[in-house]
Amino acid sequence: MAYTLTVGAVSRQLQPVQVSATKSLLLIELLGDTELTNAVADAMVALVPPGCDLIFTVATSAIPLAHALSERTGLPYLVARKRRRTYMDHPLIQEVESMTLGVGETLWLDGRHVERVRGKKAVLLTDVVVSGSTLAAMARLVERAGGVVVGRLAAFARTGATDLGDISAVATLPKS
Repeated sequence: MAYTLTVGAVSRQLQPVQVSATKSLLLIELLGDTELTNAVADAMVALVPPGCDLIFTVATSAIPLAHALSERTGLPYLVARKRRRTYMDHPLIQEVESMTLGVGETLWLDGRHVERVRGKKAVLLTDVVVSGSTLAAMARLVERAGGVVVGRLAAFARTGATDLGDISAVATLPKS
């Protein structure tokens, strides 16, 4: 069954997609949807904690949102990768215990970026929160790099996900 998502003046019809034999999720694509990404970033500015030094996100879906939010707040952003790149120098590696898709992931932060995190107050940013496992891994990565997590932001959180702690979301999605 389709679900209508509205952020500001922007609406999208979301369709559930099967991600396992027993689970389906509403599919939201920020990649390539500048109008929705900008509407989310506009709504998210008020959720950024005061005193924050940087936005920390993970590849790939949240990158356009991190960029748009960075433009609006003036905060720099960093991206953890989901696979090692050949140019990475002594990367920090963090496993993700993903319960959403049933597939384990690994986050990689280039060692050259560790200095940009050390001593900084970071807000974590993701596109959709279902179980919170990716945000938890991002928090561990920031802390291992010497930073402090001061907030967790999501464009969208599935019903129940905001019970996972201090996650602030622009909109809550129903369970599909």
